[in-house]
Amino acid sequence: MTDEPVGGVRVCRVFLVDDHAVFRSGVRAELAGQAGIEVVGEAGSVAEAVAGIGRVRPDVVLLDVHMPDGGGVAVLRSVLGTDPSGGPDTSGTPGASDAPVSTFLALSVSDAAEDVIAVIRGGARGYVTKTISGGELADAVRRVADGDAVFSPRLAGFVLDAFARAAPGPEEWGEPVHDPEVDSLTPREKEVLRLLARGYTYKEIAEKLFISVKTVETHASNVLRKTQQSNRHALTRWAQSRHLD
Repeated sequence: MTDEPVGGVRVCRVFLVDDHAVFRSGVRAELAGQAGIEVVGEAGSVAEAVAGIGRVRPDVVLLDVHMPDGGGVAVLRSVLGTDPSGGPDTSGTPGASDAPVSTFLALSVSDAAEDVIAVIRGGARGYVTKTISGGELADAVRRVADGDAVFSPRLAGFVLDAFARAAPGPEEWGEPVHDPEVDSLTPREKEVLRLLARGYTYKEIAEKLFISVKTVETHASNVLRKTQQSNRHALTRWAQSRHLD
C-alpha cells in the first residue's frame, strides 16, 4: 500500500480488469465507499490491462479469469513474466522485465479448480468469486496488499491439493497416470467433461468456454462415446471415480 495516509488510513490503489463494463462499474461503486481503497484505473482487455498496469502501477490488480483475448493468465504472463505453470516466461513477452510490482487478486464467476490453479501458478496472490460482498472484497484487497493469500471458501483446497500432487499442468491435475479412456480425450473434451460432472447445463458450459451450444453437444457426444458411458449420470460417476470432477 501507499505510505501516504488519508484520514489516518493507508490507501490501497486498485486497478480493475474485466471485459464487462457494467461489472467494472459495479465493483468501482462498491469499493468507492470502502475505507482505504482507491480505484485508479480499469481495463476491458488483456492489452489494455498490461498497458494500464504499467502506466498506473497499482498496489492490487483485481483480475478477471476469462476474457475473449486470453484472460487473467495472459495478463499475469505479460506483467509478471510467468507462464501458466508458474515458471519463468521464456517467450520474450514485451514489457515483462519493466513491469510494476503489483499484487494480483483474481475475481471470477468461475469456481473451477483448473481456473484457480492456473492463475495462482501464474502469480496471483488470491482468488475470490463474484458472489463476494463489497465489504468482503475490500477486505480481500487489503489483505493481499499486506502479503496474505486470500481465497473464497473451499477454493484454497484446490491449491493445496494441486501443489501436494506436484501436478505439472492444468490438463493433468487429478487424473490417473495411465488410463486409455482419459488419454483418448482432447483437452477441450476434458474441460467439457469436468463441467458436465459439476452439473452445468450445455448453455452454461458454452458461456464459460466461449463456444456454441452445438459445439458443446458435439464434445459431450464424443466424451460419451470415448468413455463408453450411456448417459450424463453415468458419465458423472465415471468422472468422479477418476477425480476428474
